[in-house]
Amino acid sequence: MSDNFLPLRFTLTSGQRHDITQGPALIAGYTYESVIADTAYDSDAFRAEITAEGAEAVIRPRKNRTEDRPYDEVLYKLRNVIERFFHRLKQYRQVATRYDKYAVQYLGFVYFAAILITTKKM
Repeated sequence: MSDNFLPLRFTLTSGQRHDITQGPALIAGYTYESVIADTAYDSDAFRAEITAEGAEAVIRPRKNRTEDRPYDEVLYKLRNVIERFFHRLKQYRQVATRYDKYAVQYLGFVYFAAILITTKKM
């Protein structure tokens, strides 16, 4: 993986929770020029939080928006790096099947697998 696109933080939620509930927690404490996220993170409050930090929100708008929001389509294409990372992460059976009984053990292995992936010479 490129050094510019290393995973910084993971959060684990129940299956029925929406992604946007974790958006602010994922970016808290970091400085950034832009935040690239998929459509699930398209909310007015999250975009406002990103722009309040002086950064660019590169989030494709949901289809049900009444007004279309502009976003950097070229920069948005870099999101595939993260998508490929998650594909590699799911190659670990323990991550894909979630055999761990406790969430803390599962999340611990997710971090361990992420370290293995990011330190592997590509």
